Amino acid sequence: MAVIGIVEDNKKIRDLIQRYLDMQDGMECPVATDTVEEMLDFLEGHQKPEVLLMDIQLPGMSGIKGMEIIKSKYPEIDIIMLTVYHDSHKIFDSLKAGASGYLLKHTSLPEIKESIDTLLKGGAPMSPQIARKVITHFNEQAPKKNEDSMLTSREQDIVNGLVDGLSYKMIADRFDISIDTVRAHIRNIYKKLHVNSKAEVIAKSLRGEI
Repeated sequence: MAVIGIVEDNKKIRDLIQRYLDMQDGMECPVATDTVEEMLDFLEGHQKPEVLLMDIQLPGMSGIKGMEIIKSKYPEIDIIMLTVYHDSHKIFDSLKAGASGYLLKHTSLPEIKESIDTLLKGGAPMSPQIARKVITHFNEQAPKKNEDSMLTSREQDIVNGLVDGLSYKMIADRFDISIDTVRAHIRNIYKKLHVNSKAEVIAKSLRGEI
């Protein structure tokens, strides 16, 4: 039986979710509080929920701050943020604080149950709108390739050979070219990438900058 807890200051929403989860096979929701402080008091003397559904904007301590405290004391508890907030700062502050999922409040009750099931199976449930923001964020953080230093396909072959740990002779044998041709390609690669060593080329390749 999966034990679920709720921290939500809107009584109507809190009661609705609690009643719904209690009706589901394999789930029970014995605790639903309107503050983090009340949940912390409950956790000290009762069976720990496996999953907490937690709002961000709460009376007293915020959900994000509360999650940091709960995760530090009870790291085994998984927390899904269930909130109206979909701005990037709230999302990433929540994920950094230890959230295992992030749902918007317009998520239907069956979808909330499905998200809990997904989490219990090792997944990380997110509303589609949130998932898109996460993907966009990481795409924006990815190293940008320098369009002025794009390598030719043969130069990229040479770089791949270096990453594979091949000597100049082995690279020459792999691509059926002379060692002098390999050296010429290496000089061009160094010039385009503004580097002076094989190690720097390999490092740039591993960082996705080539």
